[in-house]
Amino acid sequence: MSESTFMGVPRDKIDWSPRIDFNKCNYCMECVEFCPHNVFEVHENEEQKFTVKNPDNCVVFCRACGKTCGLDAIDFPNKNETTTYIKKIRKEAEENE
Repeated sequence: MSESTFMGVPRDKIDWSPRIDFNKCNYCMECVEFCPHNVFEVHENEEQKFTVKNPDNCVVFCRACGKTCGLDAIDFPNKNETTTYIKKIRKEAEENE
């Protein structure tokens, strides 16, 4: 896993990982080959050739694997909404200290 926290928030509380549109995907596997964080899992001899197995390994706000996809088959959560959520969680944690 990349980090256990991001901006003081436990990583597993932050919804940030790639979303694959398999209707667009041509299984070139560029995203899988690019990502050094073991986010994806390859499935041999299956119709869906890979999945997002370790979403919490994805570096928050990284979109690099999506940039390797010429078909725009990879999307991510809304960055502004994620930032707002992280700030909310941090504020709640500070108030509970």
